[in-house]
Amino acid sequence: MARVMIADDSDAIRLVLSDILSIGNHEIVAEAVNGNEAVEKFSKVVPDVLLLDLAMPKKDGLSVLKEIIANHPQAKVILITASDNQNVINECLKAGARTFISKPFDFGYVLKLIDEVVSK
Repeated sequence: MARVMIADDSDAIRLVLSDILSIGNHEIVAEAVNGNEAVEKFSKVVPDVLLLDLAMPKKDGLSVLKEIIANHPQAKVILITASDNQNVINECLKAGARTFISKPFDFGYVLKLIDEVVSK
């Protein structure tokens, strides 16, 4: 079981991810609806894994990722994106994201990635 934080501005996406995490017996320790909130809550709860949306209000996912990695170099972040822009995805991976998940989600794949990221 992993302690997971979800940062996504979409209520529907957070709900779907919550359902997936419940199936995998993971604990949701925090949720954030914008980039500023994501940075603030991450520092308070320091989850095992952060599921981070790339497109968020107030501060985009790449900026959030860079700030979290600067303050928590061992942070395990999985990027969530509906974009197929490989340049942006590569930039996020270089900035410290462990991997990424494309929307729409495959439940089994999401759980597999969380397990892989937590075990490393």
